[in-house]
Formats: sequence, structure tokens, C-alpha cells
Amino acid sequence: MRNPPYTVTLPPARTTPMVFASPHSGRDYPWEMLNRSHLDAHQIRSSEDAYVDLLFQSAPDAGAPLIAGRVPRAYVDFNRGSDELDPALIEGIGKGGAGLNPRITSGLGVIPRVVAGGRAIYRGKLGRDEAERRIATCWRPYHARLAGLLDEAQAQFGEAVLIDCHSMPHEAIESLCRGPGALPEVVLGDRYGTAAATRVVDRIEAAFAAEGFRVTRNKPFAGAYVAQAYGAPENNRHVVQIEIDRALYLNERLVRPNANFLEVQTRIARVVTAITGAAQGDVPLAAE
Repeated sequence: MRNPPYTVTLPPARTTPMVFASPHSGRDYPWEMLNRSHLDAHQIRSSEDAYVDLLFQSAPDAGAPLIAGRVPRAYVDFNRGSDELDPALIEGIGKGGAGLNPRITSGLGVIPRVVAGGRAIYRGKLGRDEAERRIATCWRPYHARLAGLLDEAQAQFGEAVLIDCHSMPHEAIESLCRGPGALPEVVLGDRYGTAAATRVVDRIEAAFAAEGFRVTRNKPFAGAYVAQAYGAPENNRHVVQIEIDRALYLNERLVRPNANFLEVQTRIARVVTAITGAAQGDVPLAAE
């Protein structure tokens, strides 16, 4: 396992209170994980927010840091609490701690038991010491660095805005968004206003809409651990989770960029420019 379990790309100068994160785009699968898995090296990638870090790679050019997970979500999930341990996977875990919340019972705790489609990752259980080692060597360093980037933003600008970047399987959108109207292409999650101020989400929604994306808020994804843990708009800490339809830019079956990847990447770069205030004549969010 490489150390650290993330990459950080810093801008030449920080000109915005925003910090961009891509916690689920890691694609360095440890050999010992693959060796213990039912799944092959392709199947195990089905839960990965593949190449989201590349979609948002323009953030440093717009004056904002970009932190991206290097280890994969299937190994340790940075968008879960460190106590979200699954007793069905990890030996010696009872029903205490975080309790059996829906994320854990579905196999998607901090050490996931399954990938997309409910397919089991491992043959048998993992030891408690293995789970704690992953949390100590991967989860804690990632969150320490993320928290530090947000502290630096708030010290410089008076507030911090975390843009937590993800992608959603097209199949999930189809199954969860029933009813009339076109399916959303981008879902902004602010935990129904508890993780970010309305003015912050308004600006982000307007930027995506200006680029022709169909945007909704909180349905079907309102934000998970990161939004809950870091979002405190009353203290000038804002988190907006962004979910992008994978079918826009990815061949989901092959887990490869599709023919539209560069176009979508370019459109998102313009969104990043708009929301960070990097366009000529714009102002950073904190100055509004």
C-alpha cells in the first residue's frame, strides 16, 4: 500500500474558499485484497467512482486544492465513519458502535463487504486487526489532510466550502428516480440544507445548469458521512456532494472513459471556473 493513501494537488495560489475532493476514484487495488476476493480485477471496480478525479482536475487551475483517494472505495470508504464496521464482514464486531445503519446492513460500511449489485468481495471474514489497520493507515490520514485543507481555507477566507465529487451508476438513477420527467444528470446533496447554506448550493446549481446539465437536489442522494461530519453552515463550513451520472462520461461495463469524456470534462472545467470565481471579473464565494 502506498503512503499516503491520497493525492493532493495544490494551486499556485489559493484564491477561493473551495476545496475539491474525490474520495471514491482511487484505483490502486492492493494485491492482498485481490488475492482474497471472489472478484477479478475488473469486477471489483464496479463501485469505483471511476475517473471523477480527472473530471475535476482543473480545480487547482481555478485556485482550489484537489484531494483524491488513491486507495479504492472497495478497500476502505472515506465517505463512511470510522466506526461503521460491518459485523457480517469483520470478526469480533458486535452490534454496538455505529449501530446497524442502512449503509452497514447493505454491506457498505467503512470496510465494504460488497460492490455494486450486492456482489460479495471476500471469501470469509476479515480480522478486526485488519480493519483497524486499514482505518489507521488510510482513513485517518485522508481525513486529517482533508480537515487541514478546510481549516486553511477558513483561516484565509473566513469560510470553507467542500465540493465532494462522486458519480452515480445510471442504473441506480433509473431505479430510484421514477416518475415523469427526464432523469437527473447531476444531483447536489446538502442534506436538505443542513450541510451548506442555500446561497452556496444555488451558485453551484446555476453553474451546472448553465452548462446544460439536468440538476436536482438531494434526491436520490442527499450526502453521506462527509457531508454530515464536515457540513456546519452556521460555522461557515459548507459541504455540497456532487453526483454525476456515470453514463455521461463512462463505459460502465468496461469501466473506461467513453467517447464523451473530454466533452464532459471540459464542461465541468467551466463549472469549476464559475463556482470558484476564477472567471475574469468574478469574486470568490466568501466575498459575496
